[in-house]
Amino acid sequence: MRAVVQRVSEAFVEVEGRRVVSIGRGIVIFAGFGRGDSDAALDWMARKCLEMRIFEGGDGRMNFSVSETAGEVLVISQFTLFGDCGKGRRPDFTASAPAAEALKLYRRFLEILEGYYPRISEGVFGAHMMIGMVNDGPVTLFVERGGREPESP
Repeated sequence: MRAVVQRVSEAFVEVEGRRVVSIGRGIVIFAGFGRGDSDAALDWMARKCLEMRIFEGGDGRMNFSVSETAGEVLVISQFTLFGDCGKGRRPDFTASAPAAEALKLYRRFLEILEGYYPRISEGVFGAHMMIGMVNDGPVTLFVERGGREPESP
């Protein structure tokens, strides 16, 4: 599994010209699923995203996680995170989980996140989405964990 996590002051998703979800201060998780990602990898990623200390305290240092600041979380499925751009001009997506598998992994990832933290929103799996956000910082992190048994976050 791969994720791009962005700290935001606000974010939204529109599908076919209609706003389907919006959040205030928190994080946006662009989640990509690879072939064979395990439940353990999904759990590791959920805890990592929720526990990363990327919010500033009064001293200006990043000492707080999204859950410690009561922030919101928006999860958007992003199969292109597994695009291999090493050869040619067209990305190769063979490492991405096939759509049916990715949907199951996405649903399971959301379920795990919601088990740890209640303020979870989601984009629309498989839809062409227009995503707007104000990246706060900017703070953008790339997090990756393969299907193997992960270390603790």
